[in-house]
Amino acid sequence: MAVNSPAAVPSESSADWRDRRLVNRDELARFEVLEFDDYLNGILHEWLQTMTSIAFTLVPLFFILDFFTMPKELLTRFGSYRLASTLLLIAQYIIIRRFKSGKYSFLHAFIASLNVGGMIVLMTVDLGGFDSRYYAGLNVVIVGGNLLMPWRAIYTAVNSSIIIGLYIVFNVLAGQPYSPSVLTNNLFFLTSMAIMATAINHLRYRLVEKEFYLMKELQKARDALWSEMELAKRIQTALLPENRRLDGYDFAAVMLPAREVGGDYYDLIEAPQGRKWLTIGDVSGHGVDAGLVMMMAETSITSMINSLGDTTPSAVIESVNTIIRQNISRLGSDHYMTLMVMAIGKDRVTLAGKHQDIIIYRGASNKTEVISNKGTWLGIADDIGPYLGDTDVEIRKGDLILLFTDGITEAVNSKGEMYGQLRLEQALNQYADLPIRKLLDKIIAEVNRFQADQLDDMTLVVLKKIA
Repeated sequence: MAVNSPAAVPSESSADWRDRRLVNRDELARFEVLEFDDYLNGILHEWLQTMTSIAFTLVPLFFILDFFTMPKELLTRFGSYRLASTLLLIAQYIIIRRFKSGKYSFLHAFIASLNVGGMIVLMTVDLGGFDSRYYAGLNVVIVGGNLLMPWRAIYTAVNSSIIIGLYIVFNVLAGQPYSPSVLTNNLFFLTSMAIMATAINHLRYRLVEKEFYLMKELQKARDALWSEMELAKRIQTALLPENRRLDGYDFAAVMLPAREVGGDYYDLIEAPQGRKWLTIGDVSGHGVDAGLVMMMAETSITSMINSLGDTTPSAVIESVNTIIRQNISRLGSDHYMTLMVMAIGKDRVTLAGKHQDIIIYRGASNKTEVISNKGTWLGIADDIGPYLGDTDVEIRKGDLILLFTDGITEAVNSKGEMYGQLRLEQALNQYADLPIRKLLDKIIAEVNRFQADQLDDMTLVVLKKIA
């Protein structure tokens, strides 16, 4: 990271961070180029697995019913029918699982229906032809087989017609006597089932199609919103101070938003009177609204510091609270903000405001020291003056001041453990001899290795006394 480059994601963590951001974007991009037929074939392919698994389970299971209701002399034959049908269904299931969906995936549904329907037709022939009541099993195939498939209504009509055609052709070829009234009754029910299945599939197909194009519209809306979020992120990043050197100090910082726009805030301000100020804060929550409150705070703080002249950190915070309180009220928001303001002197810093503790690495003793700041949150009360106070801290050459937001210390691993301030102190002590930009990279990389996922904005600021 160059001395005068804008504060950015450290090199060791930026790739992982970008990968997490781009996962959903890549998925949306794949959906954007997806055509409806491809989308439908994908759903159809998944349901084919369900249909064939149900079929190879029920076909042999119904042999139990055959055992109690069918003539004993036909049980062996019916068992062989069911065994052959089941083996074909299992083979078909394996094929469907192993291969991806395609434009001919729907043919598997025809094959499965022909398989099971053909088995039932053969059994009706063995049981007396058209007069056999076993034809009712074909209703199950027509309804179950077709309604499990989210395909076009024409496919349902063709599939049902093939099953009814098999029933007629096989029994006619068998040449067995039958009652015309019974045949009429059977065909009436089979045809009725086919018509209802076709009508339902037509409706469902239209619903699936409508769902697809609604998702397309949602994709466009999300893309537009994403572009606006990216713009807001660029604006927010542009407002951050550059890593640089100032009189007697070296400054570097990094901020990683949990979302595209974060609620964390830091700034390095050089007032017209020549005084240097360092600020850090955290708006509750994150996202666009938190980022908006953050930018309001940034503008207010800069304005106050530039206009108040020789003032104290506590006076700056008190004035900014009034403005933040009014703005949050106008927004109808329940956000609040933690803020620490630090006036940087030649050999000491003066600070005020309730934020995270300040960790100081003392170069002379090679030890860390923790300074707790005084104050209260901004935006929750009109008058916070009684709760504020200024603290002076002596700084010597080689000392490091580390400021951070709770996204660092409250990073959680897969076991539910927090990273914690103690680990942060140890990391500062371990990497204190590195250039401060490298130090930031190391700490951020360590936090990212520790946490399962980034749930909050993360900010680190380092100020090193170099002269």
